[in-house]
Amino acid sequence: RGVSMWREREREPRIAMRLSMPTTTRLLVALAVVGVAEGLVCGLPPRVAAARSISPRMGSPIQPTSAPKGIVITGGAGGVGYAYADEFVARGHWVVICDVKDPEPAVMAIRQKHEGGLGRIYGTTTDVSSAESVAKLAEFAKENLGTVHYWINNAGINGGRRAFSSLPIKTIEAVVNVNLIGVLLCTYEALKLMQAQRGVESHIFNTVGSGVKGGGTPGYAVYGATKRGLPQLTDSLVKELEEGVEGYDKEEPLGKVNVHTLSPGMVFTDLLLNDSTPKLRKFPFGVLAAQPPEVAADLVPKILAVRGNGQKVEFLTTDRILTKFFERFVQGKKSEYIDDDGNVIKVPGAQYADNGVQIQYQ
Repeated sequence: RGVSMWREREREPRIAMRLSMPTTTRLLVALAVVGVAEGLVCGLPPRVAAARSISPRMGSPIQPTSAPKGIVITGGAGGVGYAYADEFVARGHWVVICDVKDPEPAVMAIRQKHEGGLGRIYGTTTDVSSAESVAKLAEFAKENLGTVHYWINNAGINGGRRAFSSLPIKTIEAVVNVNLIGVLLCTYEALKLMQAQRGVESHIFNTVGSGVKGGGTPGYAVYGATKRGLPQLTDSLVKELEEGVEGYDKEEPLGKVNVHTLSPGMVFTDLLLNDSTPKLRKFPFGVLAAQPPEVAADLVPKILAVRGNGQKVEFLTTDRILTKFFERFVQGKKSEYIDDDGNVIKVPGAQYADNGVQIQYQ
């Protein structure tokens, strides 16, 4: 007991320092942590502060590479997928984007923007829910890139913000087919392609989102259910690739493949702003959401820097979330994206869709 009391006294100065923080600040920080941990905020990926997450590298200048990497991005004709492609090409890498809609306008926009640079971009129309279409995507990537180092499963839909019981059956099927079946099919083809690349170490990224940790996603029940399964899929593949499957001989492929999760957080895209309300736009969107180029500028260097297997690459890290909460609720900093009435703040000279999404290219 005496030793225990001495240890308690030894810790008192540190505890006192922590408790000297203003009460309001401590409460807000606690609320932020609880909100993240419980996944209470729609669109917020609760899986933050993972032990193996990649640290942020904001503000690092773009350095064109002397050794271009081959990258495949599904759902790359718009939103954060387009921003990823733009960022990779700016850094001198070779990119294939695919989308269910014609990706050619996106391809031309990026080519014109980076004309004369080392980067290259190609596009193909792909339905990720179709095994035949995804197989053609893999072949297209091989033909145009030669070697695929990174495959980003980014394509996703949410089916609209509605009560589960009011959803059309076709909407339920579509969300599952794109978000879950699509990731399974793309990962299957990516594994086959990458394991045949002799001496090459490559990476597959599965994009997670709201519901990933099991917290409720009212209005997006199907979307949340599909995202919940992706960490399990990723963890299963990590173990299969590293340890094999019990009862079967472990084959050593020509190329080494690693599988990870990728969390862009809350991004001002159609996925986020469609069916949104002023209340949602003020919070959490106005506090935590970011524009696609900002997210891509942060995540692309992390993707390129990833090492090992089973990493969790995130935009909304714990430090970033707590900083945003502190700036908004303690310092009173206004959102640069959403006004006090819950409307999107439109930057002069920029173009916007009716739902408030900033248009990235014509």
